[in-house]
Amino acid sequence: MPQPSAPRKSPGRPPRISREEVIGTARRIVTEEGVERLTMRRLASEIGSTPMALYHHVRNKEELLVLLLDDYAARALRRPELPAHPRERIVAAAAAIHEALAACPWIVEVLTADDLMSTSALWFVEQIVDGMVECGLSPERAVHGYRAIWYYTAGEIIVRVTAARRRADDDRATYREHVFAALDPGELPRLAQVADRWEPLTGEDTYLDGLRALVDGLVAAR
Repeated sequence: MPQPSAPRKSPGRPPRISREEVIGTARRIVTEEGVERLTMRRLASEIGSTPMALYHHVRNKEELLVLLLDDYAARALRRPELPAHPRERIVAAAAAIHEALAACPWIVEVLTADDLMSTSALWFVEQIVDGMVECGLSPERAVHGYRAIWYYTAGEIIVRVTAARRRADDDRATYREHVFAALDPGELPRLAQVADRWEPLTGEDTYLDGLRALVDGLVAAR
């Protein structure tokens, strides 16, 4: 005698998701594959939900990126003990930003859009701007000084990470190495003098040296 078939389950609503799950899954996608691979549709698929369900937590990708920035800043940014001298305060705050961002380069990619930010990081910006004002710069010049420090910091991380990725993906000699190997000492004597050491020299971590020189120049130009 045939057995009665089991009642069909109604699909009902998709399982409820939490904001923590949304942020955690989004963080994994951007860490492993890059910011460009993060979409609301992809995120919903990874969580096992629907894009519409995500909108209860985030309105769009931009808001999602802001949540990721705040999440990372809350976990990674540590307020350092600040020196009394305003110039050293600027260096300490900028170095703390650099240290946190260097450990997570995709954050820099998001921040270089220049219209997204983490409110948790504003304390560090405050220290840099305030330090410059105490060094004699006007508030307007202090903002310009902060911008120069940010460009230097973000640029250093992007160039270093991109170069490291390039070397990891292809161990052949780079175009630059071919060019430097054939430099004419008569036309480019200084470059020819250091050509065989160019890669290790430019690979050294000189961020703090450059930061101090930049801050000294900004303060001296007040």
